[in-house]
Amino acid sequence: MDENSAIIEAILRGDDHQSQDSGWKTVSYSKRRKNPPHNSLQPSLTPFHNSDVFRSVDQHSEDRLRRAQESAATAAAAAAALQSAVRSKQHSDDDDSDAEIPAGAADNGGAEVKKVKPKKPKKPKVSVGDAASKMDADDLAAFLLDISASYETHQDIQLMRFADYFGRAFASVSAAQFPWMKILKESTVAKMIEVPLSHIPEAVYKTSGDWINQRSFEAVGSFVLWLLDNIHADLAIHQGTVKGSKKVAQQAPSKSQVAIFVVLAMSLRRKPEVLISLLPIMKENPKYQAQDKLPVTVWMISQASQGDLAVGLYMWTHMLLPMLSGKSSCNPQSRDLILQLVERILSSPKSRTILINGAVRKGERLVPPSALELLMRATFPAPSARVKATERFEAMYPTLKEVALAGSSGSKAMKQVLLQIMNFAIKAAGEGETKLF
Repeated sequence: MDENSAIIEAILRGDDHQSQDSGWKTVSYSKRRKNPPHNSLQPSLTPFHNSDVFRSVDQHSEDRLRRAQESAATAAAAAAALQSAVRSKQHSDDDDSDAEIPAGAADNGGAEVKKVKPKKPKKPKVSVGDAASKMDADDLAAFLLDISASYETHQDIQLMRFADYFGRAFASVSAAQFPWMKILKESTVAKMIEVPLSHIPEAVYKTSGDWINQRSFEAVGSFVLWLLDNIHADLAIHQGTVKGSKKVAQQAPSKSQVAIFVVLAMSLRRKPEVLISLLPIMKENPKYQAQDKLPVTVWMISQASQGDLAVGLYMWTHMLLPMLSGKSSCNPQSRDLILQLVERILSSPKSRTILINGAVRKGERLVPPSALELLMRATFPAPSARVKATERFEAMYPTLKEVALAGSSGSKAMKQVLLQIMNFAIKAAGEGETKLF
């Protein structure tokens, strides 16, 4: 080993001097300078520059220092980039959270942070008149021609498709725009008749009526009953909703109620006699007789009366008049509605002539003897039993009595009628009621 190498080795071992046996004397070194580290990763090195002997050691140390500094710089840059990305993500989240904090949450220290749901855009309100004005008679005529050919032997399907056409036309009309229960309950019979046909274009109404008139009596009768059941189903749903029954409210029918009323009104006006065929069902089934169903029944009879006054009076005397005799089944509001209907029928142009000429319909009298007896008792009660409605009965009684006694004199049917009337007339006379005739 040469001398320089020995010296270097001694320096690396940290020896301050060589043994005397080696022939070297004690060597003193300049005082080391204390340089602060560049960073936590930089080693503490103090190179010597006063001797060429240590130049290789200096060079080696500087290389290691440079590599360490480069590694530290790379690590620091990566850490800074990562920290910047984290800060950016946090800043974005904070911005989003702030946007969803309702006003006043900052004042509460952010104790309650509730996300504000975006409001759904409100659907434009479409009235019955708006939807009806968009209907086109030519389009309807083409549709009816098509379904009549496609389902030539299935009139029930034709009528269902007919209802679907109007259902689509009024699909955008909400229940709030057509509160039919409120309308029927609060309207007079005169206004009730126009609900909701007053909005239907005349050409659409005529096209529909002509087509309905070509359907069979039986098919239209079944169709009318189906429409009526739809209305009662909707009534039950609303009554369940009022009582807080969510289960019932979820069973709402998909058909537009506007369309149901429109199609039913047109059917009753063009085929009014189908209502007489449904009378036994409506009288026997309790679901058609409750007090809350009365406005619907009155509305239906008023629509049929528009097509045939005789049918209207027949339905009134056979279904509604008996309700007036029951104290528990008729309150003042119901009595008023029932009387409004018959007053409307009797006030129609030429009603007296029409009703007397049609006093007998298919062997059935419009005002049978039993109905005349009820009318007599309501018109001529005991003085202590008179009510506000008594005067209204007195006004209509003469015309209704004429209709009850109309017919071919001397015929077998008329003799039977007179016999029945005589029997209860004698009974009434015994009770002090002498103003029957």
